[in-house]
Amino acid sequence: MYTTRGQGPSKGVEAQMTVAEIWTFSATTAPTVDLTGFKVEALDGSIGKVDEATNEAGGGSFIVVDTGPWIFGKKVMLPAGVIRDIDLDTETVFVNRTKDQIKNAPEFDEKRYRDQGYRDELGSYYGSGGAGYSDR
Repeated sequence: MYTTRGQGPSKGVEAQMTVAEIWTFSATTAPTVDLTGFKVEALDGSIGKVDEATNEAGGGSFIVVDTGPWIFGKKVMLPAGVIRDIDLDTETVFVNRTKDQIKNAPEFDEKRYRDQGYRDELGSYYGSGGAGYSDR
């Protein structure tokens, strides 16, 4: 089993996360496999399955989650920096945000999701000081 739970950065370090860092997997969560199809668990329950995943060098990594019926079949884009754990045995990605924080994020834009402006908007939401920020 490969798991990274409890091995991540301390709260003080995580609280200082910059917008650029929010798009980078931590050294302990960097996937070695394609995460497509993995279940995704928020701090307070399941939110769906990974529809797309990237692990781009130099930042810019993310997962796109198909939420199914949870928020009416919408997709959400989560920067790699919100991933706190990956369990390969159960094919589950754990994120350090609540369902409400994810549900209230800027809407997924399939036409702009690779654009820097859209990523800046999401990074500001999930990053330190944003409404979707969590230091858990």
